[in-house]
Amino acid sequence: MLKKLFQIFSRDKKIISLIFLGSLTWSLTMVKSGIVYLFGMGFWGPNGHDGVWHIALANSLAKGSWGMPIFAGEAIKNYHLGFDLLLAALNKLTFIPIHILYFQVLPPILATLVGFYSYKFILSWTKDKAKAYWGVFFVYFGGSWGWIVNLFRGQELGGETMFWSQQSVSTLINPPFALSLVLIFAGLYYLINGMSNNKKRELVAATFLFGILVQIKVYAGILILTALFIAGIWNLLKRLGLSLIKVFMGSLVVSILIFTPMTNEIGQVMIFKPFWFLETMMGFSDRIGWTKFGEAMVNYKLAGNLLKAIPAYFIAFLIFWFGNLGTRVIKEPLFIKNLKNFKVLSYIEIFLYSVIGLGVLIPTFFIQSGTPWNTIQFMYYSLIFSGILAGISLVELIYKSKLNASMISNSFRLRIIEVVVVFLTIPTTLGVLYYHYLPMRPPAMISKAELEALSFLSKQPDGIVLTQPFDRDKADAAVDNPPRPLYLYESTAYVSAFSGKPTYLEDEVNLEITGYDWISRRKEVEIFLTDPAFGEDSEFLDRNNIGYLYLVKNIQEDLPPTYLNTDKILENDEVIIYRVN
Repeated sequence: MLKKLFQIFSRDKKIISLIFLGSLTWSLTMVKSGIVYLFGMGFWGPNGHDGVWHIALANSLAKGSWGMPIFAGEAIKNYHLGFDLLLAALNKLTFIPIHILYFQVLPPILATLVGFYSYKFILSWTKDKAKAYWGVFFVYFGGSWGWIVNLFRGQELGGETMFWSQQSVSTLINPPFALSLVLIFAGLYYLINGMSNNKKRELVAATFLFGILVQIKVYAGILILTALFIAGIWNLLKRLGLSLIKVFMGSLVVSILIFTPMTNEIGQVMIFKPFWFLETMMGFSDRIGWTKFGEAMVNYKLAGNLLKAIPAYFIAFLIFWFGNLGTRVIKEPLFIKNLKNFKVLSYIEIFLYSVIGLGVLIPTFFIQSGTPWNTIQFMYYSLIFSGILAGISLVELIYKSKLNASMISNSFRLRIIEVVVVFLTIPTTLGVLYYHYLPMRPPAMISKAELEALSFLSKQPDGIVLTQPFDRDKADAAVDNPPRPLYLYESTAYVSAFSGKPTYLEDEVNLEITGYDWISRRKEVEIFLTDPAFGEDSEFLDRNNIGYLYLVKNIQEDLPPTYLNTDKILENDEVIIYRVN
């Protein structure tokens, strides 16, 4: 693969520059986090929660444990572990700390591989370097129209998730998503070569890559397997053979084998709740915030007034879809042309349209238990593939332009079109970077005192760590004083992540997503830390095999005096650590 990468780079400086610029832009969302500054270790964007979760999980896996690191005593379930297993394996092979691998090493590698394989895929499919180049451009820089809405409102440039979905610039803050793109594009590249040249080895490679997707990003696995099936049926109807169906069947078997053992409640995760994203997009102040329209459409539905509800929801859906598309809307003429001539579509086109359609329809009708907005991640893939089609459509538009060549040169005409497209596409990227990732002061941190305590704890014998439950009220009170310590930022896995030890209860967000009964455990912890009578006989600590208590003084100064079966082994300005005897 590296040989092919260098061959492409040595031949085409234009694509080199694009992949370099795209990878640099993406990496800026990650590389500043996880580094120790004067105030402590900083975390920009959502890295203070999501990144810390992956670090905790990878640390646990690197030790050979399949236990849930933030819910000690339970095994990991209902989660795709592929990226975290890769992170753990690289840690064992290189001895590079996991947080450095996560924030500084893997982001530019993943970003480069996404650009490389997306270029190879589009080029092998279209045989056109210009289409491949512009397809890659939209993969890296595609953005929504949120910045225009903000501009009219007199607000800051940005508005990335105004229509709910994240855009291209934020790909790396979700590393499993980025890794899934590498596998998808590589799989499509091998699939095209295998199908066109009847190369079984490349078809096997595509089958394996598509099969393991479900353990990298379950949303990708669902979309790709379904799209493979639809494309395979298409080929059967056109009497083009069974090769694609065989790839689907092989991928399905691999997916079942690697995913089923760790997933026993997948049917309970998805909840049928039509139009939740449309209603919240129109009603929430941090989205479109067109509250009168949002209230009206909901009331029409509740009243059963279909004559008004149907057009209202249709308008909301158009805003949802085209608002997220941004300049990728230029793919729509290509879609209309293909729709009119659908009988001549290739299996790749059927595959792409299946992914795009399913990626929009699933979040339109389903939410996820615990964290309802998680199903919007299906749409990430719709936007990525829409970007590829936008690149193709843009080049076809240029080729077919009817401007008078005597009045304006073809070269200059091309430059004008390119400049306009770039100018309208990149504001989302610029706004996200400028306001969220380039500022010197991050929203969240781990202080040097806490880092000292966590480092000390990491060197102690193995044991379960009891931490204080997250206090939402104190966190909300501290919101105007960044950088906030992680215990006042969100319920995160930072003690487990940076001590390398399992915690009794941390990161309630991911516990809710993965389906653990964390609420009853939290109630017990709250009583234990505030009611001396509850722990007089040490039954709670013994029953749950608690080895250490990690207390932040800002939350609670000390244990109730009756807990005499613990020894204080560290105290600094911010933290007290007890060892349970």
